[in-house]
Amino acid sequence: MQILPLSRVKKLNLWIPAIMLIGALGTITTLVYLKTEDTSSQQDLINQTVLVQTKNWVVQIQASGLVQAVRKINLSPEDSGRIAKLYVIEGDRVTKGQIIARMSEEKVQAQVNQYLASLEKAVADLELKRSGTRLEEIAEAKARVATASATVAAAQARLNRATEELKRNSKLAQEGAISRNAFEEFIAKQWEAKANLEAELARLKEQGENLKKAYNGLRPEEIAQAEAEVAQAKAQLAFYQSQFNNTVIRAPFAGIITRRFAQEGDFVTPTTSASSNEGATSTSIAELSSGLEIEAKIPEASISKMNPGQTVNIQADTYSNETFKGQVSLIAPRAVQENNITSFRVKVALSTGQAKLKSGMNVRLMFLGKPIKNALVIPLAAVVTQPNGQTGVYVADEKTKTRFQPIKVSAASGDQVQVLEGLKKGDRVFISPPSNEKIEGVDTVGF
Repeated sequence: MQILPLSRVKKLNLWIPAIMLIGALGTITTLVYLKTEDTSSQQDLINQTVLVQTKNWVVQIQASGLVQAVRKINLSPEDSGRIAKLYVIEGDRVTKGQIIARMSEEKVQAQVNQYLASLEKAVADLELKRSGTRLEEIAEAKARVATASATVAAAQARLNRATEELKRNSKLAQEGAISRNAFEEFIAKQWEAKANLEAELARLKEQGENLKKAYNGLRPEEIAQAEAEVAQAKAQLAFYQSQFNNTVIRAPFAGIITRRFAQEGDFVTPTTSASSNEGATSTSIAELSSGLEIEAKIPEASISKMNPGQTVNIQADTYSNETFKGQVSLIAPRAVQENNITSFRVKVALSTGQAKLKSGMNVRLMFLGKPIKNALVIPLAAVVTQPNGQTGVYVADEKTKTRFQPIKVSAASGDQVQVLEGLKKGDRVFISPPSNEKIEGVDTVGF
């Protein structure tokens, strides 16, 4: 073994501490680097993920709606005619039964007067028949019976004389004292007297029946016929009276005149009476509206979360700093389809804003569900759907590695969604899929 000179040993001893210092510094530098890298990795993880938390949460469903009248009709007359007088303008508030317009009525008034006179005549005739026969009429009937009886007696006497003459001349004819022609004259005279008697007897019977009728009054059938004539006259008068009443156009309910389509002197028709069709306005007088409500179309996927009485927040661009309140008043029992999208009509009754919102305004609606305590929520942006239809999120485990975690979600509210299964409080989920994760069918390689 070679022994180093003393001088070189002394020099080497001087370098040993320096070498040890350099080694220590290198170790410290390495540890600091590793520590810094780990801290940086942890910070990146925090920046890319969000902590799963629980909170008191309200399901919110957003939709667009249209302000419209609760009731709306186009007012028109029952019969064609010209407007004689128009009493309203747009914006007027009217009460139920208030006169809106009057139609020309001269022709109908003449018909009413005509059938009123017919009714009065029929009533007078009925009263006359119901009052019975007057004493003067009975006396006249008795006199006619007496006259008829005297006439019958005279006819009977003539027949008796003719019969006696026929018998007497019958013997003379047999003896040849008179000719056959002369005898036939007596036969003819006897037949004439007999026919005259029969006629007078019939006349006497007729006068007797008239006297009996005078004592008893008219038959029930005749009074019934007079009553029927009165009823017919009343019906005819009622028909034309209703036509006269229809010349006055009244408001069927209280509301506001939102549009006026005609002027005095315009000719309007009954084809669109009380119609709500916009195309019917050319023959209508005015549009009457009452109350305000909002109608929205809710997608089929959200309709199960709608309930009558549910609170609704309402916003309009015109009143950007105000939020009006409403409640769900109606959920249509039947779906409608437009452009292959199934939705349901939902109507919202206004609790506030009736004085500011106007019919035809577009509004934004926020339907508020029942509050949920300690709901597990995450950002909606964190939820992804795999090509196989599985819904989930990317989570970071304790080693900061990522993995796909299937979850079951409930309703979304704004930019958050409630998680029912698959996560727990304190988990970290990626706000968006990590850059090293590729979703087949979504992420593609560019050319």
